[in-house]
Amino acid sequence: MALLSEGQHLFVAELSYLAPMEEVDALIGPHRAFLKDQYAAGHFLASGAKVPRDGGVIIAIGTDIEEIEALFRLDPFYTSGVAQYRVIEFNPTMVADGLR
Repeated sequence: MALLSEGQHLFVAELSYLAPMEEVDALIGPHRAFLKDQYAAGHFLASGAKVPRDGGVIIAIGTDIEEIEALFRLDPFYTSGVAQYRVIEFNPTMVADGLR
């Protein structure tokens, strides 16, 4: 199984909360629905909360950073203003054996 297909790039997105946890938690259901949709579309590989829980991290696959940033602008956390994203593109030079 190859990690990336031709023309795909890998991204790490750091999500940082901008609002109190009560506001974040109120949107956790719609946020998780957004995540499920992106997993189903093949855009996301892994996601989870940072420790301490002041945001999250998502590993994504896409054709370019503009595509990935556009996806994150659909997240209810982002559209409601409770969080912001920082997206980093990277070129993996080494991967675990099962991901080549």
